[in-house]
Amino acid sequence: MWEIPPHSLYAMLVVFGLLVTATTCRLILKRLKPEKDYTELRQRIQSWWWMIGILFLCLIVSRTTAIILFAFISFLALKEFFSIVPTRQADRRVLFWAYLSIPVQYYLVSIGWYGLFIIFIPVYLFLFLPMRMVLIGETRGFIQSAGIIHWAVMLTVFCLSHIAYLLMLPVKNADAGGMGLVIFLLFMTQFNDVCQFIWGKLLGRHKIIPKVSPNKTWEGFIGGLLTIALVSGFLGPFLTPLNFRFSLLAGLLISVSGFIGDVVISSIKRDLEIKDSGSLIPGHGGILDRCDSLIFTSPLFFHYLYYMSF
Repeated sequence: MWEIPPHSLYAMLVVFGLLVTATTCRLILKRLKPEKDYTELRQRIQSWWWMIGILFLCLIVSRTTAIILFAFISFLALKEFFSIVPTRQADRRVLFWAYLSIPVQYYLVSIGWYGLFIIFIPVYLFLFLPMRMVLIGETRGFIQSAGIIHWAVMLTVFCLSHIAYLLMLPVKNADAGGMGLVIFLLFMTQFNDVCQFIWGKLLGRHKIIPKVSPNKTWEGFIGGLLTIALVSGFLGPFLTPLNFRFSLLAGLLISVSGFIGDVVISSIKRDLEIKDSGSLIPGHGGILDRCDSLIFTSPLFFHYLYYMSF
């Protein structure tokens, strides 16, 4: 077990405090209105306890354990993607290489080989997969299949692996460490979803993309954007090397990109005519339902932080 930086420890305690508050509120609601069904709310909160507990435990045990956890999340996300998006029977041997990219990508993370980490999937795997498909000899549906497989790996492995690489960056804020960067990104991304939902419920009138996500409104988006920017401005210097101004900009980036990730995955589900990407996480749906915003916020925040601080 490695030492927990004090600011990261405080952040963990605050998150657990929020979970205790949410659990208490649900119990109070159940007592005040026993006729209402709070099963879904209970499942969502219980799932958050499990997800956050496992995440924090892995972060505390060791950096390697945390990297393995994120690799496993990428595996679950990629597996779920291939379970909902149709692929050709002939591509089963190609999918093997797609899955094999997970241990390779996260091994590059673990040794801190940034140069190869950043091009392995976008360049080398991008060129290798269609070559392997050609050797199978099936041309019907070739373009569609090549696009689906590589895009799936980009979303679920390449993008999400940037979360793990935050742990490998040189420590510029000793009180938070790499652990603080991960907590900041995950918290701000998920808090952005909550803020946009709440502002949309309170003030939502004008829909942004009604054909894709009817519940998304300009009021919710802008309210969430301003809230996340402000919270990020104050929280960033505590958990990252960024000062108030650059933390505020990071909040804007996370809010906008998190919204885009949400609606992109929603577009996939609407195209496939499904409500959730899976049922792995009770009350939340599938792993893609929970990671949709992170798929976009992770690489964008990583590179913003990388070029602003390192």
